Amino acid sequence: MDVPQLLADVGDWAFDRHADVLSWYVRPLFLVPLAWFAHRRSGWGIAGTLVALASSTSWFPAPAQPDPRVLEFLDFEREWLTGPWDLREVGQSLLAPLTLGAYCLAFWRRSVGWGLVLLDLMAGGKLLWGVVVGNGTGWAMTVPALVGLLVCDAAVLWGVRRARARRAHPAVEPPVPPVRSSSSSEPAGTTP
Repeated sequence: MDVPQLLADVGDWAFDRHADVLSWYVRPLFLVPLAWFAHRRSGWGIAGTLVALASSTSWFPAPAQPDPRVLEFLDFEREWLTGPWDLREVGQSLLAPLTLGAYCLAFWRRSVGWGLVLLDLMAGGKLLWGVVVGNGTGWAMTVPALVGLLVCDAAVLWGVRRARARRAHPAVEPPVPPVRSSSSSEPAGTTP
């Protein structure tokens, strides 16, 4: 078994599918359940969302006619990932897991403001990285990145508003019927 060739084939398969722009619209949406699971302090939910986020690039079929700008950006991304790495590339590659960790931590600690700041920084940073480091190829992801950012910001703000409304007007619980003790002098099955 030729492991390097197998890894190259899997990489080709994944990048072919990542050329479907629908995956570019879907990926940012995982930040909403990630925030929710972090707020609920669910480690399993966070882990499952991160797996879904990582694998979502290959959920869609490869497009029959991929957008040339998308292919140009994906070529840059592939070259960046597989090319020689120096300290700068290592630092840039650590930004994604560090900001995702900080994002989860912000919501874990119930700091929605910092969570939104990090959400906006992640979207802007990815776009900036693609444009600056990718020599302009990142413009291909502008619309999906901004749409994802707006949807995620709106979803988080809606969730905050909904939670505040629930705290301000808690649901009225129906009264609990009294429990009869078994030491009652009445025989079982009779009612007073």
